[in-house]
Formats: sequence, C-alpha cells, structure tokens
Amino acid sequence: MVNVKKERMKIYVLDNGRMQMDKNLMIANSNQATTDNPNQPNELHEFPIYTVFIDHPDAKILFDTACNPNAMGDEGRWITATQKAFPYFSDESCHLPNRLEQLGVDPKEVDIVVASHLHLDHAGCLEYFTNATVIVHDDELSGAMKGYARNQQEGAYIWSDIDAWIKNDLTWKTIARDQNYLHLVDGVKVLNFGSGNAWGMIGLELETEELGTLILASDAIYTKESMEPTLKPPGILYDSIGWARSVEMIKRRAKEKNAKIWFGHDREQFAGFRKSTDGYYE
Repeated sequence: MVNVKKERMKIYVLDNGRMQMDKNLMIANSNQATTDNPNQPNELHEFPIYTVFIDHPDAKILFDTACNPNAMGDEGRWITATQKAFPYFSDESCHLPNRLEQLGVDPKEVDIVVASHLHLDHAGCLEYFTNATVIVHDDELSGAMKGYARNQQEGAYIWSDIDAWIKNDLTWKTIARDQNYLHLVDGVKVLNFGSGNAWGMIGLELETEELGTLILASDAIYTKESMEPTLKPPGILYDSIGWARSVEMIKRRAKEKNAKIWFGHDREQFAGFRKSTDGYYE
C-alpha cells in the first residue's frame, strides 16, 4: 500500500499596515492623572493591522479584512474626525488585495471570510470577496445594519463600507448568540466569543502541525497586556461584563488545549510573527 501524505494547510500572516489611537482606548486608565501629575498627557499608541489567510486543502479561508485602501484622505471613506482619532498608515503593498496578489490569490477565489467583527480596521475590504461566504456574529451584523439604516457616520462602523457590502451583494452566514462554535473544515473551527468589544465577536481555532492549537482572538483581547497579569479592559466597550466573560473563556480554552493566543493588535507579538512575505506556518 502506498502512503499518500496528506496536504497540510498553510497559514499566512498578512501585514496590512498600522493604526494609531489613544492608549486609554486600548487599555483603560493607561495614563491616569494623579495629584503628583494632574496633567498626565495622553499617548497616541501605534499598533499593527493584520489578517490571516488559511490555504486549506478543502477551502481558502480569510480571517478579517483590515482597513479599506481608500479610508484616509480628503476623499476618504472615514469622516475627518475618525481619520484624526484613528489614523491609518500603509503603503500599497500592505493593502489586503495586494497582499493576497503577492500569494497568487485573487479575492474571488476565497471561499470563506470569517469576520471577527465589523469595525473599520477588521471589515474594510469585505466588498472584494463577492464569491465567498462571509461568516459573522448575528448580533454584530444586525447592529451594523441598523447603524447604516440610521445613516450613522461616526463610530467604528463605516457607513461607506457597509454601503459597498450591500451593493456587492455579499453572501452572509451568521453565528447565533447561543451557538458556541461552527466547524468549517478539518482543523478549523469558528468560536463564538459573544458581546464585549463589539455587539458580537467571533474567532478561529486552528489545529496546526507546526504550532499546535492556535486561537485567533482578534479584538476580544487586544494585547497580552489586556489579560496579564490581571484583566485590563479597553477604554471603549459595548459590554464590559461580556468582555471579561469572553476573555476568561479564551484563557480557559487555551489552557485546556495548550493553545497559543494570537491577539488583535499586540505590537510585540506581531513583530515575532512570520509574515507572508517570508513564508507561512503549517
């Protein structure tokens, strides 16, 4: 009998640029004023924007879609106040369609897009994936569409991005509030984190040959500092109790499975990743 080696999935980390925002929004009370320093200055904190492409034998899967290439500038999709509070920096090579092109992948070839949530830095390029099934939390899609219907221009959900999703007739599949997980393909599972940073957060659990179990947490946990040594919530939250519950759930699952957690915007962790320009993980 001839043993046929099973093809492994390849996991690519795509560098999609940088963003800045007040550090207090990422870690609450980061620059707390005291009697010794009553005018403690705020700090614009820079952090990475990245996506993860999974080339699986049974499907091409993308986790998150970064910022829209046309987010910034006088004609940008983001309103001026958003551009000033959350400036996005990238060159053209970092834009998601170009990162995929570097791998020889056309957005129309992607089968599944897992949208951890629909904030401006995670769902900006959804419109490119017209042949994919876009998986998102049901509460998240509902909340974003309500904001669109009310013509809300401020906040983390970009009206022009949502308008493009609708005009491009994307195919949606939602995770219900009480649905704990969704199996996609062998070794790839969607995890339901529930409400917290947003109306509804989801992540991915990957069973890899090289790294063991990975949990892609996205903004359910911004950085390692967000959860160690104690929980440090962001300065802006939809549901503070839900956030703490989801972080504890991720920590517990990581301990049970001896899994590594990939955080949403951890500079130090991201610096140590093998980027798509250098190779991939198996």
